[in-house]
Amino acid sequence: MVGSGFGGLAAAIRLRARGYDTTILEMRDKPGGRAYVFKDRGFTYDAGPTIITAPFLVDELFALAGKKTEDYVNIVPVTPFYRIVFHDGRVFDYTGNEAEIIEQIKRFNPDDVPGYLEFVKQSRAIFERAFIDLADRPFSSFADMLRVAPDLVRLRSHESVYRLVSRYIQDPSLRVVFSFHPLLVGGNPFQSSSIYAMIHYLERRWGVHFAMGGTGALVEALVRLFEEMGGRLRLNAKVERLLVQDGTARGVRLAGGEELSADLVVSNADVANFYKKAVPGEARRKWTDRKLDGMRYSMGLFLIYFGTDRTYPDLAHHSIVLSDRYRELLEDIFQKKILADDFSLYLHAPTRTDPTLAPPGCECFYVLSPVPHLGGNVDWNAVKERYADAILASLEKLCPNLRQHIVSKLIWTPLDFEEQLDAHLGSAFQFEPILTQSAWFRPHNVSEDVKNFYLVGAGTHPGAGLPGVLSSAKLLERVL
Repeated sequence: MVGSGFGGLAAAIRLRARGYDTTILEMRDKPGGRAYVFKDRGFTYDAGPTIITAPFLVDELFALAGKKTEDYVNIVPVTPFYRIVFHDGRVFDYTGNEAEIIEQIKRFNPDDVPGYLEFVKQSRAIFERAFIDLADRPFSSFADMLRVAPDLVRLRSHESVYRLVSRYIQDPSLRVVFSFHPLLVGGNPFQSSSIYAMIHYLERRWGVHFAMGGTGALVEALVRLFEEMGGRLRLNAKVERLLVQDGTARGVRLAGGEELSADLVVSNADVANFYKKAVPGEARRKWTDRKLDGMRYSMGLFLIYFGTDRTYPDLAHHSIVLSDRYRELLEDIFQKKILADDFSLYLHAPTRTDPTLAPPGCECFYVLSPVPHLGGNVDWNAVKERYADAILASLEKLCPNLRQHIVSKLIWTPLDFEEQLDAHLGSAFQFEPILTQSAWFRPHNVSEDVKNFYLVGAGTHPGAGLPGVLSSAKLLERVL
């Protein structure tokens, strides 16, 4: 197993449960991949994923070993799911309770209530087909795609999420509220397939959760489970080459030269960079450098991890703070690939749920701004401090005198994603989730180029987000 992100950990646990002698090779000094953990001055920062949905997929992993999740980690519901803060100060508290959502809608436009209820029906229909039926089904042949094509047409998967939402909802602000979800998996709501409107119903059905101790506590729990099952984890073990003989994976070579033989290899690494750097060019008929260079990649992320010497008890656990531009800002990020002067932000305040992540009387945060990936011409080393200060200054509307109270700070840019995580173009979510890069059109879970080589994680089917990467591991059981 190459990589110990959630996809890799889940796949390794499932392989071990089936009796495979399984070793995870992680290039960094801690497990978790993008779900890394930083610690500084008593603050604990989740570096990556912070939103847990469909927690039953986690429960399944522990059940494979006859264990219970709650004996390893405490996962709790969060409400509201998100507090959406508009540029003019209006607030929408997004929850899973229909009556509460309707009351929120009425504050913006009462006439949109019937349309919202119709949108829920459509979101449920997409969810039941795209997630329940297909998320853990491999798309290894074009015939697999043809079998679902009629459903994709019926569900208007050729439309964008924003266009689908606009069919049902008229108020511009409410259209933002119910169309932002593709950004959580690296997509532009104006270009991502309406398939991703299912996220609304997925959250409504299973809620939004948080692991006490941070997402890193869930990583630790899965590692503990894996090792109790007899699996092995090797840190600081970067895979440099996939060993291929007669078109079949035979093992891997590590950066130090050590070679490890294997009957099969599963990669949870960044798909584009692993194919380009680790899989021999002569073994790649489908996923050539030219093919990979022609793919569209998700946006990058600019992240500030920071701690304060005071608390902000009026904050929600998850806040989305919006610019007065929506479509135009997304065009700057995805099409023009320029760094705009304005930004929309996701603010994570985990100490609202778990105060132990910061010293007593303090608060722990990270703030995320979607930005262009490295295909643009942004000099991140030159602009990062200025950009970070502008973001923190804007947050003082929610957190008075914020910058005066910051006692710990760490900045990450797309350059760090490329250098520390080996993410192609510094992309945060690998391939952009558009229809022509979904299902059969993504790199397959069963490699088309090398026998006995498999892919899990955000870059393969079904895609990014915790439910997606956990499902990619689940479908290994259907192809092995």
